[in-house]
Amino acid sequence: MDFSHIPDDAEAMAFRTEVTAFLTEHLTDDIRTQEFTRGVPHHEQFHRALAAKGWVLPDWPLSEGGAGLNPVLCRILADELEAARAPYVTRSTTVMVAEVVRRWGSDDLKAEVLPKVAAGTVRFALGYTEPDGGSDLAAARTRLTRSEHGWTIDGAKMFMTSALDAQFCLLLARSNPTVRKGFTTILAPLDAPGVEIFPLQTLGTEPTNAVFFRGVEVADRYRLGAVDDGWTVVSQPLATEHGDVDEGPGRLEEINAPQGASYVMDMRRLYEHAQRWAAAARPDGTRPIDDLETRLQLGRLATDIEICRNTPGPMARVLASELLIERAAAMLDHVGSRALISYGADGACEYGVFEWSHRFAQATAIYGGTTDVIRNIIAERDLGLPRFARSALMTTEAR
Repeated sequence: MDFSHIPDDAEAMAFRTEVTAFLTEHLTDDIRTQEFTRGVPHHEQFHRALAAKGWVLPDWPLSEGGAGLNPVLCRILADELEAARAPYVTRSTTVMVAEVVRRWGSDDLKAEVLPKVAAGTVRFALGYTEPDGGSDLAAARTRLTRSEHGWTIDGAKMFMTSALDAQFCLLLARSNPTVRKGFTTILAPLDAPGVEIFPLQTLGTEPTNAVFFRGVEVADRYRLGAVDDGWTVVSQPLATEHGDVDEGPGRLEEINAPQGASYVMDMRRLYEHAQRWAAAARPDGTRPIDDLETRLQLGRLATDIEICRNTPGPMARVLASELLIERAAAMLDHVGSRALISYGADGACEYGVFEWSHRFAQATAIYGGTTDVIRNIIAERDLGLPRFARSALMTTEAR
């Protein structure tokens, strides 16, 4: 594998300068610190500023509201947004669902919503997990029944992180109770009568939501794909979240990167602050970086970042989560008691990044599908092992 630097040509250098100038103007310190104080996954003004440049859907053609960027420029944009710590959660789910609408939506639906996505006025959330279903999407109980106006939705979804910032959610609901995978996928409006959103706060300070649907009427034109074939439709964004995407010739990691890539970003943040802490002088004039153990800790973290960056597919999702958990705990222990002070409190070390990273890391084993689920994917698709014998389990349960 060639790890040598790919030099920027004139076009790439000019584009990088353009992105840097944009971020200097639009991405304020207040927007960055909101992640630590409130875990905000979206900022309206910043998102619309991105949309005005076509950078919400950067690889889409100009005729569809994108920027028509090639893979190299998309990668530069993604790298600069990541380095600047721009909000990404809602933008990421919006891009994933926009691709689904583009592929599976009717012409009328695409004409209605996709220009608004490109303009930054419509955003999407993911409606998969249910209160008692966990990562087993096939256990979903939210019902989708035929009605006079199209469809009626009844049920509940959990951990819909972007619900308060989105206008629609990609909803997987049971439309045929006679078969296990009798689901239909629909683009459900989150401002419709009968939708209730209840904010929840996580250990990692990230806000998420429980969303309830009680007799919500949705027109059939919001359906994505065929009736009772919702599993085929949601497989596309699920594969993106799990990192199970077709890289293809010349394709680079873009703005809608797999979930593991975002954890590499969090590892980089931890590394940058650890470096700064290590270089600062103590009261006695010595520095932590002068200690061998500190250099070993920084070396391990830097190495893990590169390992995760160069690990393909779903394996990167598992590895990035587990190494972030391990390294965040190790740095917390190594820095000492000051690392336990949270953001905004007197005496917080490096703005509380060490404490925040440790709390945030724990939930990364769940986001976008648990690491146990991803291990099953790796076992089946990469190692060629037999599929999990769910049918045998169901037979036993039926008895």
